[in-house]
Amino acid sequence: MSKREDLKKLIKKLDEVFSAAAFAESGEFDKAREILTENHKILLALTGGKSDINSFRYALNICKRIGAGLEILYFFEPAEALLNKFKNELKKEGVHYAITKGSECVKQEIIDYTEKRKDIQFVVIESSEALDIKCKKEDGKLSDAWGKLKCPLVLVSKGAAPSMA
Repeated sequence: MSKREDLKKLIKKLDEVFSAAAFAESGEFDKAREILTENHKILLALTGGKSDINSFRYALNICKRIGAGLEILYFFEPAEALLNKFKNELKKEGVHYAITKGSECVKQEIIDYTEKRKDIQFVVIESSEALDIKCKKEDGKLSDAWGKLKCPLVLVSKGAAPSMA
């Protein structure tokens, strides 16, 4: 990257910080937080599995730590039932969020979503098996898709701490 591009990025970041400070000074704390978290998002993929709650907790804690927003991509009815509970908790914690319903192969939708959204820092999902839900055999295995993913993937299991894939 050239010095000119670096300088442009720095100026843009400073502009965002100053805008957020102006909103905070006027008492618009939610807007200030939104401006600061616009460039940092965590993608949570919910598949209706047993570890969706653990995945949500992990993603929420990370969002709070790094000041990121949360993008939720859900696929099935069991996940949809948890969303109201999650929405209330996100509001209570002050985490900005957006929800999208997925419909195709979980793995491919995550790849497509992160390809379009450069602000996604990493993806949180319950397990590597969940990535293959609704995928055809010819879609390949996780290792084949891994090269296409533009950010880290965090796999959360029921009994263990999250692992970085």
